[in-house]
Parts: sequence; structure tokens; C-alpha cells
Amino acid sequence: MNESPLHHLARTLLPADLAERWISLLRPAARLVATPEPGPEDVVVGRLGGLPALPEDVEWPVWEGHGPLSFIASVDCAALPTGTLDIALPADGTLSLFYFDGQIDDGDALVWPDDPETWAGARVVHVPAGVAVTERALPVVDDEDVEFEAYPEVPLTARVEWTAPDCWHPDFRAALRRDGVVGDHNGHPEEAKAFVEALWDLERDADHLVGGHANPVQNPVEYEIAHGFLNKQHGGDVGWDDPRLADEARRWTLLAQIDTDDNADMMWGDCGALYWLIRPEDLAVGRFDQAMFTMQCC
Repeated sequence: MNESPLHHLARTLLPADLAERWISLLRPAARLVATPEPGPEDVVVGRLGGLPALPEDVEWPVWEGHGPLSFIASVDCAALPTGTLDIALPADGTLSLFYFDGQIDDGDALVWPDDPETWAGARVVHVPAGVAVTERALPVVDDEDVEFEAYPEVPLTARVEWTAPDCWHPDFRAALRRDGVVGDHNGHPEEAKAFVEALWDLERDADHLVGGHANPVQNPVEYEIAHGFLNKQHGGDVGWDDPRLADEARRWTLLAQIDTDDNADMMWGDCGALYWLIRPEDLAVGRFDQAMFTMQCC
């Protein structure tokens, strides 16, 4: 891959040793681009919205006690530029993303990593290539006053781009300190402040991503996932200042991010985004049921 404005910015505004250390954190992602009218040379790798195609023995995902999840997006793993990514995506088959988006209950039930009772409100389904599938009709919702609708179908094309971790991610903070220590949450070293501020000024399009670093709306999504995971493991005793949090955050990688997108009438909160993260060891063996979810908005 060619170098990007991220490489140039780091080498321009950081001391040489810190620049190269930070650049080593950059990761390639497949940016999924909503392309309502693909051209003859466009390679469609997936879609936002529409209806999912599932095997006969796979039920439409439901959050028990709440209702069916909405179908958000799907990607064709064989069509993605997986050879240039650094995560172990399946070589073929389809990944489908589902989320309980509040259509049924007017947004009363929310899916949060800190509440394991809500984790069933987001799902990743992988259907291997060669498995017979059929397009599913929308599930019937019991409440006659509820309109459960599919999102408009919008094709997705892809291009590979370099992505950087959020400026409060533990690896980012450690890279800009000469001792390599994560440090506190109060700021970055003086010699790195101009660089960090310049990063905020780089314009980014709507971030539909597979792999790479998440682009959080608020704080690093890895911390949110790590906090929820550790509290589930340790009975809710892990605070936000717990030293285990940074280490656990490093163990999670972005699987997919779906942003707010007018093309598909998708609005997550106030111009937010949906994030599915997974541990690399689970991804390598296809344990997509171990993926965790969070949503952020302004």
C-alpha cells in the first residue's frame, strides 16, 4: 500500500523516532463506500439494508423478550480485499450484521457492553460459501401499532485505506511517550500536541469499515468493550481506572463499523456509529458469537 496523509503528518509534526513508532500502529482497513448506482468497473462487496439471505436452519436473530433485530449490512468475504488486511477474515462466505435498532420499542431498550443482559441485541452471522440460502421476509411483529421495516438496500464498494488508533487508545498514548508507558488520561507529551491536534483536522468520510482501527465518535470503543467484558468476568468490580483495562482493550480488534448513512436512511442516535469488535483468536476460528458490540453518538 502507498503511504497516506497520516504518514506525512506524523513525519512532519513529530520527532523522527516518535513518528516511526506511531506509524507502526497504522493498520489497513476496507472502507465500505455506499454506492447507490455502481458503475461497470465497480466491484460490489456487500450492501447496507435490504433483506438478509440465510440458510433454512438459521433463524432471523431475535433478542428474547424484545423482538427481532434489524438487518444492517452484509459483506461478501471473497469480494473483500482481504489479502491486504491484517485480520483473519474468512476466505469466503457472507458476514451479516444485525442490531436491535429501537424500531419496535421506540428506542427504550439499548444494547451496551456494560450490560450482558443486552448483548443479544447485536449479532454477527457468517454463512460459508456453498451453503444454500434464501432471502428472508421481515419477521411479523405482534404489536399492530409497530412498523418494523427494512432499511433501503444500498450496494457497497470497497477501497483499502490506512487507519490510525484513536488518540486515547493505550497504544497511541504509549507510542508518543519516550518511555513507552501509557501514562494518564490528562494529555499527551508537549512535543506531540501539535500532531494530535492536526489529526483532528483531517477530514474523514462516513466510516463503514471492515478491519483496521475503529473511528470512535467519543472515546476508544476498545475501552468500552474491555470494560464490559472484564466486568462480566469479575462480577462488576472493574472500574474505569483499573490498570487491567488498557491491557484488555489491546486484545480487541474492529471487525466492522457501520456509520450513520443518509443513503440507507440509517441514523444511529445523533449521527453515531455501530461497532462490532472481536478478539483475533476468536476471529481466526470463526467464533463470531464471541463478537461484542457498542454504539456511540454525539
